Amino acid sequence: MQQAVGSYVLSLENVAKTYPGNTKRALDRVSFEVAAGEFFSILGPSGSGKTTILRTIAGFEKPDEGRVVMAGGDVTHLPPNRRDLRTVFQSYALFPHLTIGENVQYPLRMSGMGKLERTRKAAEALELVAMEPLAGRLPHLLSGGQRQRAALARAVVSRPQLLLLDEPLGALDLRLRQQMQHTLVSLQKELGIAFVYVTHDQGEALSMSDRVLVMREGRIAQLGRPQDLYFKPRSEFVAEFVGNSNMLPVEFTADHGSYVGSIGGVTFPEMRGDKSGKARVAVRYDNVHIYPAKENSGTSRLSGIVENVLFLGTNIEVDMRCGDLRIMGSLPAGRADSIVAGQAVSIGLDLADASVFHV
Repeated sequence: MQQAVGSYVLSLENVAKTYPGNTKRALDRVSFEVAAGEFFSILGPSGSGKTTILRTIAGFEKPDEGRVVMAGGDVTHLPPNRRDLRTVFQSYALFPHLTIGENVQYPLRMSGMGKLERTRKAAEALELVAMEPLAGRLPHLLSGGQRQRAALARAVVSRPQLLLLDEPLGALDLRLRQQMQHTLVSLQKELGIAFVYVTHDQGEALSMSDRVLVMREGRIAQLGRPQDLYFKPRSEFVAEFVGNSNMLPVEFTADHGSYVGSIGGVTFPEMRGDKSGKARVAVRYDNVHIYPAKENSGTSRLSGIVENVLFLGTNIEVDMRCGDLRIMGSLPAGRADSIVAGQAVSIGLDLADASVFHV
């Protein structure tokens, strides 16, 4: 997305946080900006600091160092209720004794808005998430997906500058998660509100976001567009965490003025480096090509044995042993019957755009 200078609705400036009793920082001088109307995701494994970032933005945690700035104003020390944002939690956090319509009206009632106006605005918010016909029901009479949409309606009814979403789809089954991803993207585009979405699911982050912040042990591992993270990872951690990659050892040796790489004793002429020595290369599962062993031409192919095959519906994952190497490949599901455990195979690697990390 195009980002004009000065259009940021949120900025974290060198934010650091250490929890009492710990010596290691939960956040280590984290800085980034979120643009107006941007779908911004924070991705990382458990303990990486992503939830601490969210709680710091919301005002539930105070940083030891640094600032939180919203729309040009320092909100570091403001309480949550004085920040122009709303949060959607995984647990929905709906009031069980209020109807869905009353739940959505609640923040407007707390702001002193009159009944007729808040009833109208609540109806509009529920219509955005296709929940207006269920406004009179209590939360326990709704499915998980319906309750999550109700929580979304309550969060956006007052049109905040920023919406924080704390792993909001974690409690839903796969089908509902996929449906809610479409709902979230459509809602964000229609409202134009900046979303900050926290998740450990890289599929969610890549599919919905304008930009993704990858966290590791309290620090930023990489920040960029989903395409950049996937195709141009800056570290082995990002290469393995974002998408599925084999990390294979490679040896570069001099070859006619440059350096050519070899994996498992097999030279791959298309893999060129700028110096000799050992390195590691990230090869995506879908860049692994599997052929019958008899088709091994002896050129840029590894010989292997299939260890096991996982059928995943749209594709299969093939786990192969090549001497001391273990290589995973992904193939269309239509090839499921042609690959079996114990089968000898010939393995080709598409290394034209592979990411190389020198040791």
